[in-house]
Amino acid sequence: MSSLKRWVRRRPSSVEISESQGVRTLHLGGDAIQSAIRLSNPEALELHYTRAMMGFLLVAPEPRDVLLIGLGGGSIARFIRRHYPRARITAVEINPSVVAAARAWFGLPQNDDRLNVVVDDGESWVPAHPDCCDALMLDAFEDGRAVRALSTRRYYEHCFAALRPGAVLVQNFMADDPHLDACTGRLQRIFGGNVLQLPAANHVNTILFALKGERAPFRLESLERRAAALERRLGIAYRTMLRTLKSENAASGLIAG
Repeated sequence: MSSLKRWVRRRPSSVEISESQGVRTLHLGGDAIQSAIRLSNPEALELHYTRAMMGFLLVAPEPRDVLLIGLGGGSIARFIRRHYPRARITAVEINPSVVAAARAWFGLPQNDDRLNVVVDDGESWVPAHPDCCDALMLDAFEDGRAVRALSTRRYYEHCFAALRPGAVLVQNFMADDPHLDACTGRLQRIFGGNVLQLPAANHVNTILFALKGERAPFRLESLERRAAALERRLGIAYRTMLRTLKSENAASGLIAG
């Protein structure tokens, strides 16, 4: 990767890149960090919220097809591609300048048989592709909030249709998003109450997991074994994540034990 020591602005897309203390960050028209990479350890997930989004592996451990709506710097796509060699990843990004920046400054590889980056609008792409994925990850923001068009009842119904049985929808929100409770309620209704909430470790973001299909509660003992194995394999604090997941969702009945 090339060295960059100052702000770079590429008009008219307002894609900005900066470096500080060995961390390169991507911004879209503001100060909020959309993606980050530590240059001394580029394969790790640098941001708390990206690690929390990968918490979906506790409940859907072997994804075959992962759909990302919103690319950012591509850190999640790269992470899954590296650690899950059997997984196929499709990333839909509306802004071609974001794709260019991810490849120029954040090490996102070119498309191949396991990674397909599509320049398109996720609002229309998901309804056109039913039954296409085992994990659908929504990480699209505008004006510092999750994109409203990707949080409507109708869009969540399309997401439900895009997921295969037993699959999971993952959505990233700012923790103070005023629409978070309403979005959680919509997902609860569409996914039959199978929704878990996970605050990121720094409490800036909140991640929602919505699980498709009838299911018995997850046994805590089995989740603890899975968390320990994932932590060894991926270098993410899954055991701490699981404790938070259990405490935050005690009333849901989805985790037993």
